[in-house]
Amino acid sequence: MRYPALFEEAPEGGYVVSFRDIPEAITQGDTEEEAMLMAEDVLLSSMDFYFESKRIVPMPSEMTANEKLVSLPASVSAKVLLLNAMLEQKVGPSEVARRLNTRPQDVQRLTNLKHASKIDTIEKALNVLGKNLEVSVS
Repeated sequence: MRYPALFEEAPEGGYVVSFRDIPEAITQGDTEEEAMLMAEDVLLSSMDFYFESKRIVPMPSEMTANEKLVSLPASVSAKVLLLNAMLEQKVGPSEVARRLNTRPQDVQRLTNLKHASKIDTIEKALNVLGKNLEVSVS
């Protein structure tokens, strides 16, 4: 997932970065390169708000001419898709676990950003929710 971000020059120097799709994500950097690194970090960190409060994560909108794209790691993107599918379908970890023939705590880990999960396992969870995970390279 790649989110459009606005990089604005700050009056005191450097750049302020904001995301219109993820309003919680605001950061800054002294240089454009530092601002991009900070943007990647704040975008990832802001996902915690959605996961902890069990809210649907907004999908990235189309980039405009004055924006740059900031990526989430592939594993986090897959977890976002899983969380959103579970919330949209009102299916909890216990039901996903039942469908996968596994334990609820295993599914809890799939929706924990701090836990390293195999993308294949996330894909299986998405499949039991009627979703297909597709990966592309650009």
